[in-house]
Amino acid sequence: MREAMAHAEVGDDVYGEDPTVNALEAEVAALFGHEAALFTPSGSMANQTALQVLVSAGDEVLCDADAHLVTYEIGAAAAYGGVSTRTWPACGGDIDPDLVAGMIRPAGYWAVPTRAIAVEQTHNRGGGAVIPLSTLESLRRAANAAGIALHCDGARIWHAHMADGVPLSVYGGLFDTLSVCLSKGLGAPVGSLVISSAERIDKARWIRKRLGGGMRQAGILAAAGRYALAHHIGRLGEDHARARRLAEALAATGVVDPAKVRTNIVALDLTKSTVDAPAFGASARAAGVLVSVLGPRTARLVTHLDLDDEGVDRAIEVLPPLLAG
Repeated sequence: MREAMAHAEVGDDVYGEDPTVNALEAEVAALFGHEAALFTPSGSMANQTALQVLVSAGDEVLCDADAHLVTYEIGAAAAYGGVSTRTWPACGGDIDPDLVAGMIRPAGYWAVPTRAIAVEQTHNRGGGAVIPLSTLESLRRAANAAGIALHCDGARIWHAHMADGVPLSVYGGLFDTLSVCLSKGLGAPVGSLVISSAERIDKARWIRKRLGGGMRQAGILAAAGRYALAHHIGRLGEDHARARRLAEALAATGVVDPAKVRTNIVALDLTKSTVDAPAFGASARAAGVLVSVLGPRTARLVTHLDLDDEGVDRAIEVLPPLLAG
């Protein structure tokens, strides 16, 4: 990957003149069956750019209460886009399409009109849960009936693709806009893309610039993304298998149900443990295992490109005694 970056042909992407960025955008758009894509520095910028394309200031997007859009993007929808958010209860991948459809508000009656629904595939705080294709199809029908858009925060959609075998083009056909990440499981150092129609991507290019996302010789980064797409999607199943092995090894501690681990995230519920998440994370770090602490009683383990079987073995050795208190 670093060799590909070193030899990347570059130009000025603000002017659309970086050939490696252009190739990456065309490749990703084609994978999802859309007309165009736009390279951005981060997933948050990709999500916020897509939202501003779909939802005007003062209008609203519906999403779940644990969505990345409203949890980890520090109020950007409101701060930069003037976009209002309304949420359904956090449920990971177990979305009730009828509940969401019932939340849609039409324009008029002095109410804030709903302009889009956003879902997260896979779901980060839902433990890497995969939203079933049938659920997404139901949401698409609800959006069509209401004349609103459907957005996918697809930072980890590659994992859903490998877990359920749903073609990327099928996912692409369900959504008006998608954001996809090249770091996360694919292992590139930087970058996400917004995917949509050519008309929407033209608008997105202006929004990206307004948000400070215009880059010059970005082909160095795009080359890493192209390498990741070519070499790292097919291996994601290895991460899923290692995550399941971790979950099975920790099941006896009562902090995880292995049946719920579908992809590369192992969510740990420490509410019944004698140790809180910060103390657990600190002890694990001291023993050479890095754990994400998400709250007082919530932690997360993630398997990825740079974690091998030996690393999983080490985690299995270190973590159960710490969880026992």
